Amino acid sequence: MDPIIVPKPKGVRNPDRSASALLLAQVQHLREAERDLPPKYQSNIFSRSIRTEGEAAAYIQAVTEAIHSAHEDAAALRLRTVPKRKGVIEIAAVADEKPDPKKPNGTRKKSAKRGRKR
Repeated sequence: MDPIIVPKPKGVRNPDRSASALLLAQVQHLREAERDLPPKYQSNIFSRSIRTEGEAAAYIQAVTEAIHSAHEDAAALRLRTVPKRKGVIEIAAVADEKPDPKKPNGTRKKSAKRGRKR
C-alpha cells in the first residue's frame, strides 16, 4: 500500500488575525475568574480591548499563570505546621483518684420536699 502524503499547514497561528467568537468567550470567562483573584494576582490587562488572537493568547497566558500561582500560594499556607499541644493537664489526672471517705465533702443530702407553712 502506498503511503498517503499529507502536507503540513503553512502556519495556522496568526497573531494578527481577529479573534473568533469562541476565543472571545474564553477571554470573557477568564475575566470573570480573574475578578475573584486577590489584587496582587490580577493581570491589569483591559480585556474588553482584545481583538486579535495574539492579544487573546497573551491575556489567557497571564491570567492562567496568575490563577496557578494563587492556588500554589494558598496551598502553601494550608501546609504550614500547626503547633503541637502541650502534655496532659495535671488537673485531669486528679479526677482519677478515689475520694477519701474520712473527709467530709461539704455537700448535704437533699431532704424530701416539704410543704411551706402559710
